[in-house]
Amino acid sequence: MMTERTAVRLSIFPLAGALLFPRALLPLHIFEPRYRALVTDALARDRRIAMIQPREDERADGRPPALYDVGCVGRIAHVEALPDGRFNIVLEGISRFRMVGELDRPTLFRQIEARFDGFEEDEVDAEPLALMMRAALEQESKRFAAARGYVVDWDAVGRLDDEALVNGIAQIAPFDAVAKQALLEAPTIEDRADLIIQFMQFFRLRDEDDGDRTTFQ
Repeated sequence: MMTERTAVRLSIFPLAGALLFPRALLPLHIFEPRYRALVTDALARDRRIAMIQPREDERADGRPPALYDVGCVGRIAHVEALPDGRFNIVLEGISRFRMVGELDRPTLFRQIEARFDGFEEDEVDAEPLALMMRAALEQESKRFAAARGYVVDWDAVGRLDDEALVNGIAQIAPFDAVAKQALLEAPTIEDRADLIIQFMQFFRLRDEDDGDRTTFQ
């Protein structure tokens, strides 16, 4: 449970498209030297690593890319240290945070100051979805998967609780970083589910429209 109400120091792993949510799991393969150092440091201290998306690609001048304001901190729940220095880890989400500013520290990895104010709801289980929202989410997910040719075990999907379903889709859906960030920042599970439906409809219809244009050119 995150009880800090003042700014705290967090070590970050900026990775576009990789979302972590409270109580969700995120597997990561760590191979770059700077992130090997990040994992080593986290294991020696509090096992916490903060996931946050960069707003842009790596800059040509070597400066680190700017970051979105909101991310999610997780705890290393599982670690496999490989002989060549790489790691396979699983992060378990704890709470979202809002970045206050970046710290100038002599480390290979980046560190920030962050606050958890405004994300107190992350400390408790999410409220269940309305039945109509759950049905709409599953229906649109099936349409989206069929349009993309994805093979999905829908029986297993149906057994997921609402929070696991919504956050799992948000993690794996092939949306761009801007859409992913909107999902992360959605205040409630209901809001996030509604956004997922909208994004799936938009990208599915866009793909169909692109296909029509290709056919008739």
